[in-house]
Amino acid sequence: MRSRVSRTGSGRRVDPPGGLGVARGRRAVGPARRDEVGAVTAETAMVLPLLVAVALVMVWVVSIGLAQMRATDGAREAARALARGESAATATGLARQAAPGIEVSSAVVDGEVRVHVEQPVVPPAGLLGHLPGAVVRADATALLEDDPHAGPAP
Repeated sequence: MRSRVSRTGSGRRVDPPGGLGVARGRRAVGPARRDEVGAVTAETAMVLPLLVAVALVMVWVVSIGLAQMRATDGAREAARALARGESAATATGLARQAAPGIEVSSAVVDGEVRVHVEQPVVPPAGLLGHLPGAVVRADATALLEDDPHAGPAP
């Protein structure tokens, strides 16, 4: 059975009682029923801790990414410094400027300087504080530069 719609002289649409497209037994609009009062508050209270946990995990993932970038920069700085002939202490200092708390190890192999760095990343306190931290690692390699004071090769 099709519902009928009448139009007034002003062209406005007037719905018959029950409205168009509204299933019987359901309300389209109107004040909330007594059993629905506070439902949004309860749903929000249940979802809010989950949203906070997701936000903390996202912050931790971003901090791991930033730590990885800093570790890579520190490894590069140390490798360049060692390739130029700087001391190991100077190279480690440059790496720690790029990434505080970084552990640096280096070796010279076949005319190349190889630097390996590691840095621990701890999760944010609170909900994730009990989880173990992550360790980011980075490696860099640089060719040894010729000593400008050595003179021509024999």
